[in-house]
Amino acid sequence: MRRFKMKLKIAVPSKGRISDPSISILEKAGLGLKDNANRKLISATFNKDIDVMFARASDIPKFVEDEIVDMGITGVDLINESEANVKELVDLSFGQTKLVLASPEDSTINSIDDLTSDMVVATEFPTLTKKYLEEHGLTSKIITLSGSTEIAPLIGIADLITDLTSTGTTLKMNHLKIVDVILESTIKLITNDNSFENKKELVEAVSTSIKGVIEAERKKLVMMNVKKENLDKVKKVMPAMTGPTISEVLSKEETVAVQAVIDEDVVFELVNDLRNAGAKDILVVPIERII
Repeated sequence: MRRFKMKLKIAVPSKGRISDPSISILEKAGLGLKDNANRKLISATFNKDIDVMFARASDIPKFVEDEIVDMGITGVDLINESEANVKELVDLSFGQTKLVLASPEDSTINSIDDLTSDMVVATEFPTLTKKYLEEHGLTSKIITLSGSTEIAPLIGIADLITDLTSTGTTLKMNHLKIVDVILESTIKLITNDNSFENKKELVEAVSTSIKGVIEAERKKLVMMNVKKENLDKVKKVMPAMTGPTISEVLSKEETVAVQAVIDEDVVFELVNDLRNAGAKDILVVPIERII
């Protein structure tokens, strides 16, 4: 077996809403953590050439840029806020959120056109907020907070806030309304130019495996036995990525085995359609990766 020569280090969030999903996707990609239970700073994986480092999600973009690690998993919002020079490899398809501008429900601020430069904006994202305001010709004062941004208007230290939201529930609970969407964010797998060039084989191996996991998440493998006389009817109702795979079955009957990869959301109706078309011994199984 071919062995990689240079070790690769991947940074994942140590806590927060994207920590567990990040670790889960690495495990599904074949990079299970040996020390996950203890959450040490650095954990070996079951691939001897790859280690995982736990870090704050907000620090990961700079860690990748400064080559402290070769790859990282973090949000687009944090990448843009840090202004880190990194290379985005894969959208991990989770952690969707928005950075929004919000004002009190009872205020007259209903759009960006209602803002004036003498207003105060509280945020955890001063860089993105400043850029956004400047794009609209505003020089509003920005107060940087480290948390609980949504209470800033209530306690009178700001007129508006910019904050992350996925459902808007927290904003509504604090009697705030969305004025504008500044940025839509999701979770990305990132690297730096040096690691991408000098550890290209490992970087591509990781990104390809993770892409395979994402591709497989909404897919199922359906397998069945079909009498040859019913094969055409089954093929007509069978969707597949590249067409079903058909092979002979060693039996006295004129039977073939048929299998195909299908979308998860068609499973319920498809199984009934296949049964009505003459398929039997139908199995529906999950898929770990599609490469």
